[in-house]
Amino acid sequence: MLVTKHQNTIDNAVKANHERTFFSQYPEHPKAYGEDAHAKGHQRYQQLLGKPFKQLLQTGETGWAGEEVSPYTQEVLGTTYPVFAVNDLIAKATTAGHKWAQTSAAERAAVLTETLDNIQSYFFDIANATMHTTGQSFMMSFQASGPHANDRALEAIAAGYHELQRYPGQLLWEKPMGKSSIRLQKTYTAVPKGIAVVIGCSTFPVWNTLPGVYADLITGNPVIIKPHPKAILPIAIVVAAIQQVLQDNGYDPNLCQLAADSSENLITKTLCEHPDVRLIDYTGGSAFGNYVESLTGKTVFTEKAGVNSVILDSVKDLNAVIQNLAFSVCLYSGQMCTAPQNFFIPESGISTPEGQVGFNEVVQQFKDAIVALVSNPKMGAGTLGAVQNEATLTRAKEAHQLGGKLILQGSPVINEEFSNARVYAPTVLEVSSVDTNIYEKELFGPILLIIKTRDTDHSIQLARQMALKHGAITCGAYTTDAAVKEKITTEMNSVFTPVSFNLTGFIWVNQHAAFSDFHVTGGNPAGNASFTNQEFIVKRFVWVGNRELVE
Repeated sequence: MLVTKHQNTIDNAVKANHERTFFSQYPEHPKAYGEDAHAKGHQRYQQLLGKPFKQLLQTGETGWAGEEVSPYTQEVLGTTYPVFAVNDLIAKATTAGHKWAQTSAAERAAVLTETLDNIQSYFFDIANATMHTTGQSFMMSFQASGPHANDRALEAIAAGYHELQRYPGQLLWEKPMGKSSIRLQKTYTAVPKGIAVVIGCSTFPVWNTLPGVYADLITGNPVIIKPHPKAILPIAIVVAAIQQVLQDNGYDPNLCQLAADSSENLITKTLCEHPDVRLIDYTGGSAFGNYVESLTGKTVFTEKAGVNSVILDSVKDLNAVIQNLAFSVCLYSGQMCTAPQNFFIPESGISTPEGQVGFNEVVQQFKDAIVALVSNPKMGAGTLGAVQNEATLTRAKEAHQLGGKLILQGSPVINEEFSNARVYAPTVLEVSSVDTNIYEKELFGPILLIIKTRDTDHSIQLARQMALKHGAITCGAYTTDAAVKEKITTEMNSVFTPVSFNLTGFIWVNQHAAFSDFHVTGGNPAGNASFTNQEFIVKRFVWVGNRELVE
């Protein structure tokens, strides 16, 4: 029985959610999955190319679509996906949802944990698909779309499992009334809100999608996944794995449907505006995110764009800090929603144990570290990955036209394994604090801005202003002064932005850990939701209490 099989995993995940200490159910190192897993996964991935994707347990398609192009080879993948009429997706979700809504939280959690075990067997297939749709390096593709995504999904299952058992299912309620009493039989039912739509993005098609999917499913809602047309294959493999487990355990596979579309015939708005859709999760640009948030009668969870800052005040080891930040900005070519963009440095420079290091010298060291990293034949191309689309590449190439002083012009980087890979080193600009027209917006991709400020207080003021007006998902800060640290914490937390202090070595501001770090706070314009706090779960169902008089 699945409940018995997975109860220990679920209990451990619930405990991890509460304790916030390190916990991972799915090892992040590829070697943990066997010597031949990589080769087999790559072979299975290759077999999916150039043909219709028929692993889904969905029927009634109206056609086939597919337009994915590998950022590494610049070649069309050639995989096509079934296209379904929106009303058909809605009707099948409605039917599938009836039995699932009546299923206990324990059973739902067990079935969903079983789906994660099945997804685990496809980690390497998914990794290759992620790599060749998003441009992530293989290692990032494996970790982000595999174990890290599964951990985030399990985190949502555990949070939902806990919340669904917050109140007793039934009880006998008695109120003393002197010589007599009133007795009521009461029941408490967590009623799912209804059909859910999860809208995927092109850069993290699995990691950003699974939390919403599993939060919907654990709370009893059927879900329709609408992937980005340029990154369907990774999540298609995942959906097929989920559907197989649902069917094998007596549930309608249409509980979790894939709704692929094309750039020429997008169905996202039609899905979102359908009156039967009650829940929407969205990851992507702010313009469409604002539209989703504006829809009435929907419960919406968004992760949009933000302007992430780094505040540099004082350091113990400037070289270690510079190396860490250089890696942060190069990692996946700045295409992470957590990547730092605006670096605030006082005009007087940075305090170190060896004395004050001037502004220009700090900038030069930062530039040198980036150049050394991207030109390193063993690390450069692998750290940068590939630029997901041409629009991002064009933005990076033209960044020098934004204004300010050009510190480093971005340039193509050779990938020895993929000669046609779309790899581009970061462009670095130095701007003044008055150049708000340049740095008051997200410049997605390999672009970073160094902003000269009057002093650290000025840096804090500007970073806070960015988060308040435009949103921020992360903030990095470097200081050896306890009072400055407290001020940065207070000011950035007041605009609902978390701060990572004094990171060096093998931990970067870009990274968020499942079961411990909240991804996005939901408190500023970068998004209204958080992976995975209580609100991310409890807004997907409604507690309804019934009463009956006991004679």
